[in-house]
Amino acid sequence: QVQLVESGGGLVQAGGSLRLSCIASGSTLRISAMRWYRQAPGKQRDMVASITRAGTTNYADSLKGRFVISRGNAMSTVYLQMNNLKPEDTAVYYCNAVDLGSTNSWGQGTQVTVSS
Repeated sequence: QVQLVESGGGLVQAGGSLRLSCIASGSTLRISAMRWYRQAPGKQRDMVASITRAGTTNYADSLKGRFVISRGNAMSTVYLQMNNLKPEDTAVYYCNAVDLGSTNSWGQGTQVTVSS
């Protein structure tokens, strides 16, 4: 079982930056990949970025160049650096962990609001 806690969300003006953090606890040695998702009001939850234990990253095409995912050495912490934020980036951002048995764990989410 993996527990995830996100932090770092808030209100920022368009063009600004935020750095989200996700701290994992529990069976972190079983985590094979960690991901950030986001969900805007009335919309589905979409993947933003992912990183594997080996450090391989993947991004939603529309976010490449603005968002950067990184992790700590032990896969117990993952970050999402968000630059040049736009109002359409406003959403609840969720941390997700996938373990070796393909079980998904989710954090409670952190709100990001970008004002124009």
